[in-house]
Formats: sequence, C-alpha cells, structure tokens
Amino acid sequence: AVQCALLHDVIEDTNKTYGDIEKVFGKLVADGVSALTKNPDIEKDFQMNDSLERIKNQPLEVWMVKLADRITNLAKPPKEWEQEKIIKYSEQAIEINNSLGSASEYLRNRLSKKIYEYSVYID
Repeated sequence: AVQCALLHDVIEDTNKTYGDIEKVFGKLVADGVSALTKNPDIEKDFQMNDSLERIKNQPLEVWMVKLADRITNLAKPPKEWEQEKIIKYSEQAIEINNSLGSASEYLRNRLSKKIYEYSVYID
C-alpha cells in the first residue's frame, strides 16, 4: 500500500511505464499503480469509472490508496477551476466513496466529511 501510494501518479506524470515499475517494485505494486492510473486511451468522461473497475480487482489496500488520495486532494480548488470542474470533482469523490468505501470505514467516513466540507466551494 505504501509503495502504491508513493508511486500512484508516476505513470500519469512521468515517462516511467508499468514495466519500469514492475522491474523495481514487482508485479503486485505495478498492478496497483496501473489500476490507480487513468487510461489516456479512454474518453475523459469514462476514465474514472474505468479506473475504479480496475481498482476493484486489486487488494483492498489499493482501494484505500485511492480513498486517501481523494481525501488529500479534496481541498480548496485552484482559482482557475470553473464551477463545472469543481462540481465534477465533488461528484467523482462521491463515486469513489460509493465504489471503494467498503475497504475502510475510517477512510469512508473521512472522505464523506471532506466531501461535505468541499461543498462550500459549490455555488
């Protein structure tokens, strides 16, 4: 879980590949990181659902990484975000919580609280 958490954005944000991660960290970690990575070959509106379905095929620890990641990222939105993006981000958080929250009651409750707090940014 810790390795997946530290590496979860590596494939999306760098030139490193699944194979690079697998060589250093093994198949289990590479599979977790891959599941946490949005597939750029899929239309943007379907990327979250695709990722959630792949995460559900991973150990519960990977589910918890996704929950914790959204908890951390559900802070004050950047100034350049329009209302539509803020609303979508909140809706995605709800979808993540509904899909993966059974992995950890504690994280589910924390994310629920963050979603509620985030609502102040929605007009």
